[in-house]
Amino acid sequence: MTKAGQPAPGAGAGAEDGYVPSRRRIERERYRRSRARRAVAVAALSTLVTGALLVAVITNSPGWPRTRETFFSAAYARIALPKVLEGLLLNLRLLVICGAVVLVLGLLLAVARTLRGPVFFPLRALATAYTDFFRGMPLIICLLMVVFGVPALRLQGVTTDPVVLGGAALVLTYAAYVAEVFRAGIESVHPSQRAAARSLGLTSGQALRFVVLPQAVRRVVPPLLNDLVSLQKDTGLVSIAGAVDAVYAAQIIAGKDFNYTPYVVAGLVFVALTIPMTRLTDWVTARMDRRRAQGGTV
Repeated sequence: MTKAGQPAPGAGAGAEDGYVPSRRRIERERYRRSRARRAVAVAALSTLVTGALLVAVITNSPGWPRTRETFFSAAYARIALPKVLEGLLLNLRLLVICGAVVLVLGLLLAVARTLRGPVFFPLRALATAYTDFFRGMPLIICLLMVVFGVPALRLQGVTTDPVVLGGAALVLTYAAYVAEVFRAGIESVHPSQRAAARSLGLTSGQALRFVVLPQAVRRVVPPLLNDLVSLQKDTGLVSIAGAVDAVYAAQIIAGKDFNYTPYVVAGLVFVALTIPMTRLTDWVTARMDRRRAQGGTV
């Protein structure tokens, strides 16, 4: 050592700048890595065994040859896939347009339900009645009523396009669910946030717009993504109105020879479309949980 307790020249730079873990820490990290590798190996082996048992049970069942021919025909799958993908474009357009309208209408309904003061009671009552009614009505009944009921009224200037009417039914139903999600987010913001905004001179509307809503929307992003995943699947219900989407395209092909492989193809296409959205929802949820645990802004 030199004067003033400084390390002698030539001493290791790691001792001054770098962190050198202890032997116990190194052994602990090595043990954790070995446990993680063992857990992955056990999970992989368990998955393989379970999958092999399921395959053995299904393929050895008495009706498997007929089931494979009826539901898993490679020839019919090659025929159905182009038509199903062509019909899927309609489902994607419905998802984008209806999803945007649902978010806007749901937010307006949620704001209406959270307005304060007796003067807004009629608006709150109407918004509450709307959400209660369409959350309680099954989606398929709403589709049937809109798709077949609106044209029966013979109103001038009202479209009879099954795609438009089916999309309207989806919007009516999903807006009620999304409104409750937004309302839960608005009510989760502590009242002190609104009070602090008012003390700074903001009006009630400005406090709601600039303080409450930004926090509320960030908090409800994961459940909103879940609702969009459900909407993506339910766009296939517009086929009951005669719109040629992925489901109806599969139905047309299956109806020719009574082979149901096109339905399986359509289902797998929807699954392939849903999985990325589901994983995105999980990633967003985990990210927000980590930020909340670290004291970040949510």
